[in-house]
Amino acid sequence: MKLCVFQGTFNPIHNAHLRVADYVVKKYNFDKLLFIPAFNPPHKEISQDMAEHRLNMVKLAAQDMHNVEVSDIEYKRCGKSYTYLTICELYKLYNIDNKIHFLIGTDAFQYIESWYETEKLKNLVKFIVFVREDNFEPLKYNYLRDKGYDFEFEPLEFQDISSTELREKVKFGKSIGRYVPKKVEDYIYKNELYKN
Repeated sequence: MKLCVFQGTFNPIHNAHLRVADYVVKKYNFDKLLFIPAFNPPHKEISQDMAEHRLNMVKLAAQDMHNVEVSDIEYKRCGKSYTYLTICELYKLYNIDNKIHFLIGTDAFQYIESWYETEKLKNLVKFIVFVREDNFEPLKYNYLRDKGYDFEFEPLEFQDISSTELREKVKFGKSIGRYVPKKVEDYIYKNELYKN
């Protein structure tokens, strides 16, 4: 199986996430792309109360997408959501062709050496890196290739949607319908998320 993983906080999931997922499934002909909402992301402070809501929103957003599923693997495991542990579990669950592909933005990839068990992780995945910066310089990442990280950059035009900004808009009563699927927007207002 050709498997791709899109792990993240998704707080909330938005149209740029969905666009990236749809793009890579079509371009790489993945058998499956797994959205994996982090239960407790190691590099972010986030309310534990939101974990179930974030999972539910991703399920709503992805339900009509082709070859895309949502995994609750990190939600069920609880604790810190370390990518290395999740990838190891996925290798036990699926018969993987070659390596699991892992979607990541340049904003996170530049800190990949600080991730938990990064020396082991780099041998288990191929990173598909989406450019999330202006004046992108691919050569500045060459040192990671020299250290054994397997990755390629994707030139998909960057859609600048920030989950942080979306939460702020909701807090101040502004519409976010341009940025998230209708089902997600309805869920946010129904459950009164991001109000404070």
